[in-house]
Amino acid sequence: MGIQPKAVIMDKDGLRRVINRISFEIVEKNKGAEELTLIGIRRRGAVIARRIADKISEIEGMAPECAEIDITPYRDDIPAGERQKGESVLDSRINVTGRKVIIVDDVLFTGRTVRAAMNAVLDRGRARCVQLAVIVDRGHRELPIRPDYIGKNIPTSLSEKVQVQVTEYDGKEGVVILPLAGRGQEI
Repeated sequence: MGIQPKAVIMDKDGLRRVINRISFEIVEKNKGAEELTLIGIRRRGAVIARRIADKISEIEGMAPECAEIDITPYRDDIPAGERQKGESVLDSRINVTGRKVIIVDDVLFTGRTVRAAMNAVLDRGRARCVQLAVIVDRGHRELPIRPDYIGKNIPTSLSEKVQVQVTEYDGKEGVVILPLAGRGQEI
């Protein structure tokens, strides 16, 4: 049956509205979709990035580049000798040089996942700029990272987990707060 949520923050329609709003904000700030590359952090961030790219395509009549990134080799909570090597971190067809790159993630917490994603992206070239879009900013930052586009700020306790649910992985849509249930902190 799974862990029961402590609170439901957003339902399916709320999540759709947040993705729509972020998409419009991205278009407005970047004066269109030209030169945009959306890079979603694997798993849920990648799903959200594709949804934002689809919405931007509806708005602008042109789809921005969209890719998925695996930040595993860049994580700082795994000893260097144990990190997976040789895995494709970012689709080799994606060229970030000179592009406006928007990293997309579901929940911003300590900032370490985003730092890893920025390192992975910048290893691929010199982006014109790097921006960050998140569905939820839950606070508790350990690094000086601030999102450019935020769906919702949710103050949380360290004994809670915020989960953005997407049909592709969870069979339902929304944002919930869950008890950690003995798990350690995630990056």
